[in-house]
Amino acid sequence: MDITLRRKTRKNTVIPGFSLTLGYTMLYLSIIVILPLSMIFFNTLSMSWNDFYETITHPRVIASYKVSFGTALIAGAINVAFGTVIAWVLVRYHFPGKRIIDGLVDLPFALPTAVAGIALTTLYAPNGWIGQFFPFKIAFTPLGIIIALTFIGLPFVVRTVQPVLQNISKEIEEASASLGATQFQTFRKVIFPQLFPAIITGFSLAFARSLGEFGSVVFIAGNMPMETEITPLIIMTKLEQYDYVGATAIATVMLVTSFFLLFLINFIQWLSNRKFNRN
Repeated sequence: MDITLRRKTRKNTVIPGFSLTLGYTMLYLSIIVILPLSMIFFNTLSMSWNDFYETITHPRVIASYKVSFGTALIAGAINVAFGTVIAWVLVRYHFPGKRIIDGLVDLPFALPTAVAGIALTTLYAPNGWIGQFFPFKIAFTPLGIIIALTFIGLPFVVRTVQPVLQNISKEIEEASASLGATQFQTFRKVIFPQLFPAIITGFSLAFARSLGEFGSVVFIAGNMPMETEITPLIIMTKLEQYDYVGATAIATVMLVTSFFLLFLINFIQWLSNRKFNRN
């Protein structure tokens, strides 16, 4: 019986050597992820509680929290709406130039963030090609930051939702229509429940990417303290001033808050998956 079990295990194993691959995985994650993150907490522990509290609650730092988290949330919500529509068009319709548009979705992945920031600033500055047509400022305001974060976060939603749409059989929609459901009812009760976990995943990836974005934002933000200054810029400023402990203290707050928000988003995704599987 043991021999039969071993043979079944070997047949189900694509890559041989579970112990070796697991050990390599844990070693790789420890060096690349766990060790750098642990150093942030280690450096922060060298501060006294009063110094830590004063650093993370400075009015300028709190204002940067509001800008970073607020713009990241808004950009993530925008990407959810438009990213889902783009994924729907790319999956459900065939038209000339479809491959080109599909390739342009991945452009923010390949484009250096500094180049994206300069290009967006040139377009949306008060005298820019697009900004000159608006009666209000876009660049050097929180609106400009949202545009930059939307640009770099769009591929995460599209590439997460697109495979799920491709796996949804059209026969399910036809069956729903044959039972008398309208197109809106079919989307709301049949398609959307299957898309919702993927949408949440895309939102969490875009949100996490936006929180740590620096290159594409630093140019278009204007970096005005208390107004358009993002938290990564404050961390960079403290590093340039050799205030490594202060920088790690602010980074710790960003890290803990990001973990909490991502945990909350994943919990919502788990609930939706559980509800969908029951149905």
